[in-house]
Amino acid sequence: MGQLNKAYTVSQVNSYIGNMFATDFALSGITIKGEISNLKYHTSGHIYFTLKDTASQISGVMFVRDRAGLQFKLEDGMSVLCTGNVGVYERGGSYQIYAKSFTADGVGDLYIRFEQLKKELSGMGMFDPMYKKPIPKYASKIGVVTAKTGAAVRDIVQIAKRRNPYVDITLYPALVQGDGAVQSIIRGIKTLDLMNLDVIIVGRGGGSIEDLWAFNEQAVAQAIFDADTPIISAVGHETDTTIADYVADLRAPTPSAGAELAVFDYTKFTDDLAGYKATLESVLYEHIQDTRQKLAMYKLRINQLNPKYILNEYHKKEILYHNELKRRIQDRLTIEKEKLRKYDVLREYMSDRLYAVKNRLRDYERMPSLMKQSLDKAHHRLLLNTERLEAVSPVRKLSGGYGFVQDEKGHKLDSVKKIKKGDLITTTLKDGTLRSRIEDINSGG
Repeated sequence: MGQLNKAYTVSQVNSYIGNMFATDFALSGITIKGEISNLKYHTSGHIYFTLKDTASQISGVMFVRDRAGLQFKLEDGMSVLCTGNVGVYERGGSYQIYAKSFTADGVGDLYIRFEQLKKELSGMGMFDPMYKKPIPKYASKIGVVTAKTGAAVRDIVQIAKRRNPYVDITLYPALVQGDGAVQSIIRGIKTLDLMNLDVIIVGRGGGSIEDLWAFNEQAVAQAIFDADTPIISAVGHETDTTIADYVADLRAPTPSAGAELAVFDYTKFTDDLAGYKATLESVLYEHIQDTRQKLAMYKLRINQLNPKYILNEYHKKEILYHNELKRRIQDRLTIEKEKLRKYDVLREYMSDRLYAVKNRLRDYERMPSLMKQSLDKAHHRLLLNTERLEAVSPVRKLSGGYGFVQDEKGHKLDSVKKIKKGDLITTTLKDGTLRSRIEDINSGG
């Protein structure tokens, strides 16, 4: 730079340092690994950021002319590999990296783009269930957007025909990967959407995320969302998920499953129809029987209101009343005859009772003489019994010098064995009693 005592301007120094950076091969096309911070998308289209690690940081910028190569949206905290040139910003006297491209550190670029588009479309409401159109239960006209050859179209056609041999399938042979696939899929959706079909299946067989990427493009998602015909997304295998799956009206895990969801089982349909027919016939039969019963009832009511029927009924009632009156008169006559018979029997009974009473009156008239005879007989018997009693009377015996002996307790003494020496005895005579004490007893008579 010449003599040391020569003074340089700031611009000269910064220009010199800038030339040093520009000619340094190591700083040209360098890739720096770091975490994005202080991210700012400027209204001019430039992107300003800082790359940092745990110990240091470097400023950076990506000009709008270089953003075409950016496949995903940068976010603060994202770990990236930034490729570009390190140079000097002479106006500010600082160095920075001028980014040409970014790749995700540890995560594929396509995955980042997938997550970012998924988040963006979800925010727009394209995944909202309120926009999902119902899949017709009995679809007969099916549209298919897929490759014209391969397992996907073969499985869809075979399963659809097996479930319903009468289904009408319209195939739009589209590119499903590579250049032109996005526009081909979009044309297929729009073409079939104009054909007044019942449902459209959009899909392909399995593959890598790169192979399936056409179904992750926003343009394809928008075409599915804008279609008036219900769309089933059937992309890849069961574990594969694309943006088309989220925006479609129904997701099928595989193309085969898409055919099963779109086409109804004709055999089951006919079986159901047979069941419905049997049920309908049963209901109709019951309804007819019920109606017949009601008609018969109405006919009976009409006949009952017929004047001829009414007169006939009155005539029947007249006959019944006549017969009933005749029966009642006959019964009454029978009852009265029975009463008269009973009166005759009662009269005869009363006559007999009167005769008996007369006989009793005659007996009552003879009663005084009969009573006198009875009293005389009783007096005679009394005299006889009196004489008999006097003959056996103890008093009479006592009058003859006999006495009645009792011990102290009043018991009769009829044997010397019932008394002992010193006992008191009582002797009853005809005119009184004697109390004695036994001094001596002689037995043996």
